[in-house]
Amino acid sequence: MSEKVAFVTGASRGIGKAIAVELAHAGYDVAITARTVHEGESREHSSTLKRSDTTPLPGSLDSTAQQIEATGRRCLTVPADLLDHPSLVSAADRVLAELGRVDVLVNNGRYIGPGHMDLILDTPIRILRDHLEANALAPVVLVKALVPQMVERGNGTVINITSGVAYGDPPAPAGQGGWGLGYAFSKGALHRIAGVLAVELRDRGIKAFNVQPGFIATERIAQDMAAFGFDASTGAPPAVIAKVCRWLLESPDAALRNGQNIEAQDVCSALGLLPGWSLAPAG
Repeated sequence: MSEKVAFVTGASRGIGKAIAVELAHAGYDVAITARTVHEGESREHSSTLKRSDTTPLPGSLDSTAQQIEATGRRCLTVPADLLDHPSLVSAADRVLAELGRVDVLVNNGRYIGPGHMDLILDTPIRILRDHLEANALAPVVLVKALVPQMVERGNGTVINITSGVAYGDPPAPAGQGGWGLGYAFSKGALHRIAGVLAVELRDRGIKAFNVQPGFIATERIAQDMAAFGFDASTGAPPAVIAKVCRWLLESPDAALRNGQNIEAQDVCSALGLLPGWSLAPAG
């Protein structure tokens, strides 16, 4: 049995990859899940119903696993789809069977596809349902699969990667610098999970946090989102979020924030968690 294990969703690239590798550096064996297993795989990732985009995105579970294993920690790759809830349960069961435990669940993965940048009146209900299934219900599926064994041991942490869209209105319509209802209301639903978990289970040793990344320069932002008014060059690096997640697991001060929303860029900058990076303007 591993001494401590983290389970990270959406770990093929971006924030999830950065968190998974950082937790390996922190001494965790890491189970990683996503849909993209090998580099160069193609699947739909257009944010709008108006066009299709299946060009490969950089990143894969393979490449993340290589970086984790380079730290000397064990990596277990368990491909799954947030829209296929039984696949998530199977992934969780396999991790528990092979690694023996999960101490940290990081719900980072989210719906990728149409509806993200479409207007309400243009978005079919089935697409809105997919957002909810992936962004809000899939994390609950994993909570129900993995938190009971944390409760049995009297210790465990759930980190939900939320978004400012959960509590803020877009500055413009979807596709013109704003975002669609599917993204906003599904992240809003996710945003409520940590607080409820903390109220229900803090006396059983469970901590739960929302981590709000702010704008992050991920591979997909760079490849896909310029057309919708988002400039990746203005984003913070994914390592900012990884460092904050590690801080939540290691700092005694973090326990005081159980159930709360963590504005990750503010915390990282104030505490100097990522050397060489700060919100303060240069000079």
